[in-house]
Amino acid sequence: MPSANGTNEASAGQRPGGWGAIPASDVARRTFNPIRDILTRPVRPLASPQCSKELLSLSIGDPTVFGNFKAHPVVAKAVEEAAASYRFNGYPPSVGLAHVREAIASKYTHPDAPLAANDVVMTSGCSGAVEMAISVLCDAGKNILLPRPGFCLYNTIAGSHNVEARLYNLVAERNWEADIEHMESLIDENTGAILINNPSNPCGSNYTKAHLRAILAVCERHKVPLISDEIYADMVFSGQTFTSTAWLTSTVPILTLGGLAKQWLVPGWRIGWILIHDRANAFEHVRHGLVALSTLINGPCALIQAAIPKIFAEVPGTYLPELNRQLESNACILETEINNIPGL
Repeated sequence: MPSANGTNEASAGQRPGGWGAIPASDVARRTFNPIRDILTRPVRPLASPQCSKELLSLSIGDPTVFGNFKAHPVVAKAVEEAAASYRFNGYPPSVGLAHVREAIASKYTHPDAPLAANDVVMTSGCSGAVEMAISVLCDAGKNILLPRPGFCLYNTIAGSHNVEARLYNLVAERNWEADIEHMESLIDENTGAILINNPSNPCGSNYTKAHLRAILAVCERHKVPLISDEIYADMVFSGQTFTSTAWLTSTVPILTLGGLAKQWLVPGWRIGWILIHDRANAFEHVRHGLVALSTLINGPCALIQAAIPKIFAEVPGTYLPELNRQLESNACILETEINNIPGL
């Protein structure tokens, strides 16, 4: 619209009423998630007359997209019963419902890594667990060791918090094991944590006990805590056995991350957790920090939390092995067909 002097405010960089462009915060400008950026773009057909097939986007690990993987009926029933009870419509404790934390501790406790309800903090998805773990261990200006290649959200969260991401190499020829020498060379007095992802996204590796012990030895030598992202725990192919990192140490403090998303095929439910493994009490202040950080969102959805005990108790033991077999079969088909493409 014309101003009193006859100029057009919009063309002069002004908004109607004299408003200028309000800048986003430094945190917002530092935050970029490349996967989400890709997902917001339309899938465009190839510029070729020979391309007559619809393109499929395989850019995100969401097992629900194509409808061939469905949650077990008990999973949906557990939510229905929680909703019908009218007991979970209010605000939950920020760290999670007590009986839910007890159920998670009971499921994941191990003779060599015991857990109690107070060792569990509920989060908004495993992504929320990653954000909380990095936030509680790394001040701005610190650095964190992350895998390369690795899940890009780790870098997104570190960058958003002004934490330097130092990338240690994974070695393809050794089943994507971490290059221990390279990892150790990146540590200095400002290293807040080392993060590993096992089983790995995107590499699909499942670390041996020997390799996990080698990583723990690095943590022990430098007194650096470990974040172990185990959202794909127990999701391994035939002949493989999953080992949780915390089972192999009584001294290194570990924040183990997990959630419902992958194993129970409900990533949209946004429920995750942090398991605090700390028999030496090195995480005394970190525990208080996690409680404080949990109050930022006052805990994840109470209704979905409340479904967890029934899911754990009543989904049959045959469910996960069958899911893993289907995943392995599909992976073999994909590998075979890709290998048959000329030029690849």
